[in-house]
Amino acid sequence: MIGITSYGAYIPWYRINRKTVFSAMGWLDSATSMPGEKAVANYDEDSLTMAVAAGMDCLKGFDRGKIEGLYLATTTSPYKERQSAGIITTAFDFRSDVRTADFTDSLKAGTAALLSACDAVKAGATKSIMVCASDCRRGKAGSADEEAYGEGAAAFLLGDSKVIASLEGFYSLSYDFMDHWKAEEDQFGHSWEGRWSRDEGYNKFVPEAISGLLKKYGLSIKDFAKVVYPCLSPRDHAAIGKALRLEPDQIQEHMFTTVGDTGTAYALMMLVAALEDAKPGDKIIVASYGNGSDALFFQVTEEIEKVR
Repeated sequence: MIGITSYGAYIPWYRINRKTVFSAMGWLDSATSMPGEKAVANYDEDSLTMAVAAGMDCLKGFDRGKIEGLYLATTTSPYKERQSAGIITTAFDFRSDVRTADFTDSLKAGTAALLSACDAVKAGATKSIMVCASDCRRGKAGSADEEAYGEGAAAFLLGDSKVIASLEGFYSLSYDFMDHWKAEEDQFGHSWEGRWSRDEGYNKFVPEAISGLLKKYGLSIKDFAKVVYPCLSPRDHAAIGKALRLEPDQIQEHMFTTVGDTGTAYALMMLVAALEDAKPGDKIIVASYGNGSDALFFQVTEEIEKVR
């Protein structure tokens, strides 16, 4: 059995109400105002410090000397040429012979790192490996990104012993879809028109990945206690749930109105929240979004009660 053996998360303390953001740009169409608030990193926080904080939460009660690898997923590393995963292993005081890698340049890098870690365990290359996902993205003033983006991080230990949620399957999609992008010289990211991103990207790719997973393993959406997928807007998030014929209690709360869109960490932070309430035997789907989608199928075990 291979899967998650521990989990952790970090959300900055500071919040800003989106009405405050919108009021500073009062010339904009009022229809573009987003609900709720978002998490804001402090002046001394970035994607690395948040990843460390989430990892510290994940490592409680575990022997760090037995961790054999660390993968970091982020699109906002503070360095262009320096391995961020190596910095984090130093912060954790891991052994020097651990395997490290950075997963970046796509918002589905978090689920990609999670799948790669499970592959490493399955292949026998490691017994225990950590995955951290963290982002601290900046949106251009007056843009929808400025309102939507929040900061946060998630961390998981993956292994083959005392597994709390076993990975039972996955389905991946890869599309070179340019809804959001950022070139090396850019301070802020670029976006195509919102309807394009929504109708031709998010609203298609996430359901396609989840439906592909169900078909691949001969499952029904009714088999799952929770279905986890990121939120670009509450309305579109609900529309995907309706398209998949999910019951309201099957849809994991999206955190968009309290934390915001946390990039590579988003789906994984929601998975942490789902595991906090999960019961042994529960089946969970988690799907990411970004240049396609990864859909992962976990089953919760009796070990879940021992880590909470």
